[in-house]
Amino acid sequence: MSSTPHDPFYSSPFGPFYRRHTPYMVQPEYRVYEMNKRLQSRTEDSDNLWWDAFATEFFEDDATLTLSFCLEDGPKRYTIGRTLIPRYFSTVFEGGVTDLYYILKHSKESYHNSSITVDCDQCAMVTQHGKPMFTKVCTEGRLILEFTFDDLMRIKTWHFTIRQYRELVPRSILAMHAQDPQVLDQLSKNITRMGLTNFTLNYLRLCVILEPMQELMSRHKTYNLSPRDCLKTCLFQKWQRMVAPPAEPTRQPTTKRRKRKNSTSSTSNSSAGNNANSTGSKKKTPAANLSLSSQVPQGLGAIPNCSLNPGRDGDLCHSTAVTPSGQFKEKH
Repeated sequence: MSSTPHDPFYSSPFGPFYRRHTPYMVQPEYRVYEMNKRLQSRTEDSDNLWWDAFATEFFEDDATLTLSFCLEDGPKRYTIGRTLIPRYFSTVFEGGVTDLYYILKHSKESYHNSSITVDCDQCAMVTQHGKPMFTKVCTEGRLILEFTFDDLMRIKTWHFTIRQYRELVPRSILAMHAQDPQVLDQLSKNITRMGLTNFTLNYLRLCVILEPMQELMSRHKTYNLSPRDCLKTCLFQKWQRMVAPPAEPTRQPTTKRRKRKNSTSSTSNSSAGNNANSTGSKKKTPAANLSLSSQVPQGLGAIPNCSLNPGRDGDLCHSTAVTPSGQFKEKH
């Protein structure tokens, strides 16, 4: 039985009009394909609003974009936030690029609770340059993307590590200028550095200064304050966070129980001679075992001292006074 255009699995030679689209949750790479299509729909009249809409469609509000590569003066690593991502893509086209797309080969996907990670060790960023000369640049490296696990499936982190790049010039252009040494010398020079234009590199260097100023810009846009007032407010809040002591967790007070010491006494009472053979154990309170010299400072008044020995009037408690000379004197 031959397939017909009404078959949901039918693939038309003129385009995927009757083909079923795979949901985002099954193939995260489809979002990269959609991003390539959106970049191809860019026109020369695309303004900042268009680039903001592009970043909102494919990047989360707290997304970060990181580029790592090595230049002549050493390795570089630039990380920009969500507010600077639209401008990054626009600088690529401002440097003479007419087309930009990403190719992912043999990527690996890993699913987590709230995100999906795509790790592609063979990623190629292809840019088509129209000026200063017609050149195709293939920038190869490793691309790691983290998508949010929801219906929008936007990019949360973008990390592209550049390993190498190639600049391809058509043979037809070399044949046209075969007799012109100056043009051939110009064609032999690179127009990019590690696959990035000078516009993009200068913007990444500028982002090192712009990224810490995002808080000032956001405050100025929200509260309509002057730049000086925004700086004062931000510095004051940072100073408050530095001075404020960290909140300590509340601890429940622990109650300590006093241990009662048992002392055995085998003294016989002279007035009661009939009980000489009976030895009893008497309990004393902890206050009777404490030394007054270590507990009472000099110059204090009367301090009550309770013991089991009755005083003159038969009371169990009598007081001890401390004289200025440091001697103790009992008061009943």
